[in-house]
Amino acid sequence: MNHRFRKFLAGVLAVTMLASLLPAAFAAEGDTTLTIIATSDTHANVWGWSYEDGKESTAGSLAQISTYVKGLRDAGENVILVDNGDTIQGTIMSDDLANKRPDDAHPVIAAMNYMGYDAMGLGNHEFNWGLTNMKKILGQAQFPVLCSNIKDAKGEFVTADGAWTMVERAGVKVAIISADTPNIKKWDGGKDGIDDLQISSMVEGVQAAIKDIDGKADLIMVVAHAGPTAEYGGDDAQAILAACPEVDILQCGHSHTSYINNDGPVPVGEVKNGAGEVLKYTVVVDKDKKVTSATVETVSVKEQAPDEGLRAVEAVKAVHEEAVEYISGNVLGHATAKFQPENEIKGIPQGKLEDTAVMDLINAVQLEYAQADVSAAALFKDTSDLPEGELNYGNIFDIYKYDNTLCRVKITGAQLKEYMEWSASHYNTWTPGDINISFNKAIPGYRYDMFAGVDYEINLSKPAGERIENVMYKGEPLKDDQELKLAVNNYRFSSAVKAMVGGDEAKEWESSQSIRDMLVEYLAEHDPLDPADYLDNNWRITGVVLQEGLAARAAYIEKINYTGELATPYYKSINLNEANNVIVDGTLNSADSVDDDNTPNGEVFYFRLRDMATILKGTDAAFNVEWNDETAQVVITKGGEYTAEALPAHDAAAAVATAPLTVLVDGAAVTVDSVLVGGNYYVTAQGLNDILGTNAAMGTTPTDKGVMILSAKNTAASGQGG
Repeated sequence: MNHRFRKFLAGVLAVTMLASLLPAAFAAEGDTTLTIIATSDTHANVWGWSYEDGKESTAGSLAQISTYVKGLRDAGENVILVDNGDTIQGTIMSDDLANKRPDDAHPVIAAMNYMGYDAMGLGNHEFNWGLTNMKKILGQAQFPVLCSNIKDAKGEFVTADGAWTMVERAGVKVAIISADTPNIKKWDGGKDGIDDLQISSMVEGVQAAIKDIDGKADLIMVVAHAGPTAEYGGDDAQAILAACPEVDILQCGHSHTSYINNDGPVPVGEVKNGAGEVLKYTVVVDKDKKVTSATVETVSVKEQAPDEGLRAVEAVKAVHEEAVEYISGNVLGHATAKFQPENEIKGIPQGKLEDTAVMDLINAVQLEYAQADVSAAALFKDTSDLPEGELNYGNIFDIYKYDNTLCRVKITGAQLKEYMEWSASHYNTWTPGDINISFNKAIPGYRYDMFAGVDYEINLSKPAGERIENVMYKGEPLKDDQELKLAVNNYRFSSAVKAMVGGDEAKEWESSQSIRDMLVEYLAEHDPLDPADYLDNNWRITGVVLQEGLAARAAYIEKINYTGELATPYYKSINLNEANNVIVDGTLNSADSVDDDNTPNGEVFYFRLRDMATILKGTDAAFNVEWNDETAQVVITKGGEYTAEALPAHDAAAAVATAPLTVLVDGAAVTVDSVLVGGNYYVTAQGLNDILGTNAAMGTTPTDKGVMILSAKNTAASGQGG
């Protein structure tokens, strides 16, 4: 392949805004268009069924993806279908039935065989039941299962199909390479065959595969089971691009986020977990098999009907029905009342804002089974609860979704405090004016543990690392040199706690049964469960004043809870001291603005153009704004990334000059109304629409006066091709 040619051409197309917008219909004579559909982190969502709730679900499933893929194939597209791992684990059907019977036909693999997958890469959860089990299950695949950077004790690839495979469509040869996160031993060490694995970095695995391919492919796709940025080290998917210029397409995974990047010559994408969406790569190659265009987009399948043909596959149908009966036909016990309080703000889990009976129950079970002094556990799902009445296995799965084992670990008071600080970094620091507590987007919820056996406070007015205060053990301040026994699951021990306590030597004991099985056993012995018996309110959040009682706060909460005008402020708190004057897809933002009430049509509001570039960054309406000294003109690039520092609010005494503004938008001149304040241009909602093609409008109610409202989804302003 001539990669220099490909990158040069991609740059030319980007300049002309054609790189990501060129449809197959306009391909040159002799060009071939490939459609690569990539799935990842489907976590055994095959049927489209919520086993915890006992009902049909359209949130995502292989059955829905199958319908979508069939439609593409029926339309004559040259489809390649690949998966990026974390595929056989994640539901009651898989974890509690199929994965414990590896010699039987596996429903997930049977579904993928039916769908005609061309290749699958490994994820970390494929290793959860040990190497022998994994090989038996994946050995049922009628497609190549790949991994380039993990070998067994004999130095052989852990997958029978090795590091890569070649798929040919319409005469185009596509090499698919898989690389998995190198942290398998951190999470599944001690299980069958795991400790003997020989694991290299993903970059090393991909480089070796490329060398083996030896130029035989027309293009190379890497499916890397890791996020774009590193989690622990050696697992940075983006590093593959820097080290391997031969790569044409990169798929990420593992971090359960939607991510699209068409800015460079190599399209990079990742989908959320649960099989609710897929990546669609559109690749055009010319008659000489050189890549002339490559883009990626996210496609939701939540509106797709499930493929009943897939559901009729015997292994799928039989195990699904068995799982439904396993849950509904087996009452394990009872609860006298709900275990979680109602959320004050829709989508903000009360279970992370205060101590709850759910977490106290899990920690009580861990303390008892591990015979420990203190315990730590996470609320894996924000909505997890035990309802009043009968409890079945689905309810237990709902509060503890992973098949973790339990460890007892030696820990000092100082080490425990370090662990607690590490956990508390999940919160954002409270700022005066915030009406709610919010969460650090970089620290996922499954990484936030709550503790039992000690009393403590989390002061959110302080930065991460300085929040844990007043830690008490048995009524006395916890001493740094005090020795304790900690109950914690195997995943958390291996991925975080082990480094804090000095290594594996600190682990005294590990259970043979899962924590979920312990909960089932405990429920049978303590039926019925009363939340009042567990709730001890041993921790609380301090250092915050959430403006309770203020009408402005109540008005915002009403728009979140009842009218749906505002999205849940999960990752950024609503702050009463900010302007809060731009709503993008329900998210509240602040832009510097000025108003002019001397116009014939009444008051008109102008918003600083550079602030709008900051607000729309990362959305479909993203744009870059620059000043061209040579032409003395504002230049707008739709789809570009704005990287300038945020500006302070304008001086209230600054002069406001009203004048038309002519901006160069992707090379075309557009003139809009504007005001110039302190050297920066401010435009109206209509002016923004004229520049970007958005649908911005001003609020029409008294409470929305001066507020711009717009949607940035699928806007014509995007230069990213969807």
